[in-house]
Amino acid sequence: MRSRIWGASAGSCIAGALAVAGFGPAFAQSGAQSGARQQQQPVTDRSPDAGRVAETPLRDLNLKKDGIPPVLQAAARDPYATDGLTSCTAVSAAVRELDVLLGPDFDLGEAQRNGVTPGKVAESVVGSLIPFRGLIREASGAASAERQLQVAIFAGATRRGFLKGLGVQRGCNWPAGPATLQQPVALRK
Repeated sequence: MRSRIWGASAGSCIAGALAVAGFGPAFAQSGAQSGARQQQQPVTDRSPDAGRVAETPLRDLNLKKDGIPPVLQAAARDPYATDGLTSCTAVSAAVRELDVLLGPDFDLGEAQRNGVTPGKVAESVVGSLIPFRGLIREASGAASAERQLQVAIFAGATRRGFLKGLGVQRGCNWPAGPATLQQPVALRK
C-alpha cells in the first residue's frame, strides 16, 4: 500500500514538474525523434528536452548511455596529435568536427552558458525523486561514465585550442585560426 501511494505521488510530481516546465505535449514525440535531435546537439548542450528528462532514471541506473563520440575519444588519447594535419584545410576540418561536438568556440562571441531552464528544473525534480541517487549513480557506473565524458569534453576543448594555435603558426584563416572582429558573422557559420 505504501509503495502504491509513493508511486502515485512520485508520478504526480514528475507530471507536475514536466507540465510546469512546459513539457506536457512534448511526450507525444517518438524516441527516434528524440535520439536524432540529440545527435544534432553538441555534447556540451545542457538544456534537456522532455525525452531527456524522462530518461533521467535510466541514465542514473546506467541503462541509457550517451557515449563518447569517437572524435572526443581520440582527443582524450592524444590532444596534441598532428597526424594528417598537413594543410590549413585539414586543420579547419578538424576544428569544425570539434565545433559540431562542443558548440561554438569563444572566439565567435556566441559561446554562452544558459542559466536555469525549464528542462534543467524538470530534470532536477525527476532526479531528486530517486532515493540515494548519488550512491546509485556510483554503483551503476553512471557517475564514472559522466566523469569520462567530462574528461573527453575538456580534451576536445584543449585540442581545439591546440589546432587553432597550429593554424596561427601556419598562417591559416578561420576556422583553423581564431576568428577576428573584422570577419562578418555570416562567414563564421
